Amino acid sequence: MFLAGRQPDAPQEALQVLDIVLRELPTARYSPVGRSFYSPNLGRRQKLGDGLESWRGFYQSIRPTQMGLSLNIDMSSTAFIEPLPVIDFVAQLLSRDISVRPLSDSDRVKIKKALRGVKVEVTHRGNMRRKYRISGLTSQATRELSFPVDDRGTVKTVVQYFLETYGFNIQHTTLPCLQVGNQQRPNYLPMEVCKIVEGQRYSKRLNEKQITALLKVTCQRPQEREKDILQTVHHNAYYEDPYAQEFGIKIDERLASVEARVLPPPRLKYHDSGREKDVLPRIGQWNMMNKKMVNGGRVSHWACINFSRNVQDSAARGFCHELAIMCQISGMDFAPEPVLPPLTARPEHVERALKARYQDAMNIIRPQGRELDLLIVILPDNNGSLYGDLKRICETDLGLVSQCCLTKHVFKMSKQYLANVALKINVKVGGRNTVLVDALTRRIPLVSDRPTIIFGADVTHPHPGEDSSPSIAAVVASQDWPEVTKYAGLVSAQAHRQELIQDLFKVWQDPQRGTVTGGMIKELLISFKRATGQKPQRIIFYRDGVSEGQFYQVLLYELDAIRKVELLR
Repeated sequence: MFLAGRQPDAPQEALQVLDIVLRELPTARYSPVGRSFYSPNLGRRQKLGDGLESWRGFYQSIRPTQMGLSLNIDMSSTAFIEPLPVIDFVAQLLSRDISVRPLSDSDRVKIKKALRGVKVEVTHRGNMRRKYRISGLTSQATRELSFPVDDRGTVKTVVQYFLETYGFNIQHTTLPCLQVGNQQRPNYLPMEVCKIVEGQRYSKRLNEKQITALLKVTCQRPQEREKDILQTVHHNAYYEDPYAQEFGIKIDERLASVEARVLPPPRLKYHDSGREKDVLPRIGQWNMMNKKMVNGGRVSHWACINFSRNVQDSAARGFCHELAIMCQISGMDFAPEPVLPPLTARPEHVERALKARYQDAMNIIRPQGRELDLLIVILPDNNGSLYGDLKRICETDLGLVSQCCLTKHVFKMSKQYLANVALKINVKVGGRNTVLVDALTRRIPLVSDRPTIIFGADVTHPHPGEDSSPSIAAVVASQDWPEVTKYAGLVSAQAHRQELIQDLFKVWQDPQRGTVTGGMIKELLISFKRATGQKPQRIIFYRDGVSEGQFYQVLLYELDAIRKVELLR
């Protein structure tokens, strides 16, 4: 009825049933993860480092489309724990031979974090490969561990027990044991008798190296991806699937053919003082040669901090000078010299260095009633948590606009790079790089005919394993009309893994003012009115990251929050 247009809403339950039917066979064959299936036989395994490997797989879901019922298949890769002996896994994790020196406290924390919840099988009992789930590590070394073996209180060491019961001589006696029991009935297994069970997905956060390795595997050209998808469909042999046959489901092995077109690019307006006043992008690309920003921002007072050991003071000074010139050429009002010469500091002193430099600069410019407009920061290429720490301090403690640059770019100093960084700086200090010609001539449907504000919203959830971290909701909204080019953003922490944005609309009791309403939407509407001098008469709201299952729930809750704000305007 839905496909024939005789029912307005997609029948979720009926679709779910069909989905379950088509999942039954791959679930038995492969390792299911969410809506995807993985197997070491679906493509080559690739090492990701630190005891992880990537498995190939495919995503599958059934969708009602204008063509009828469609099966959506896509290639996918994810991280699995390598089925290694635990000793080898730990050696990879710590990147060293673990028999040479004892484990440090940080080593133990790293091992415990990586192995908690992982399934292992024992290898010291011949064909009896009993499986256990790791709950933790012992605080003592294997050679110091003992336990009662009977009701009379007879105590044996783990080393003695393994030798007498299994004839197994434990070599790594200085390592801790794996704990696989609970607090009431502790069960100790030496690492060297355990092997990680195959097919366990690694769902915690990957490090930079692992992400790079995984992207290398998954990144494909469209033609290669199409070939892999067709191969997967053929390999899945849906025509032989007994469950699909039972329910009368037949699947065409050919890809659906869809009528498509390339949208015409929008013409972009630049400043009239540049040689090129507007541009029509070709295949999605254009550059800033002979163009000036349509509204160049102003940076009268700026400073630079260098956290990279490899960058000398003279190189930092030279880089900042070139960047300042590029900002001027691109159309910004940018002071050629910083308030103070660049400061070199160590990454571990990030907070102290930032606050001290900010204070020193402010002592010079505050008497003139000025603010620091920008901080340029030079970072090491591999900087771990430094980038995040720096942004947090600048954004939340100092209220300071910052632009980070990596060491490799400081040395290369290509014109293209400097021009791209200038564009980022201009937007951060409130300028506009370009506007759509159609916006200026009031020709954009649903935007140009009346004052319109465009919102965008998404929620970022913590990785599995980070059980107490909040989810972070972010909402941006346009702050100009008719151009709709400038955006203001707000972020808000909320309940762990909650998809509905809690702070779109808020009501609370104030001792002085009584009942007060507010929230992210109201704040952004107020700043739109301040910036444009008028209230928006239309809201367009883009919402990312909502699964099919939560779609209606999120729509109803968040639309209600927007309506409540509207009623109060």
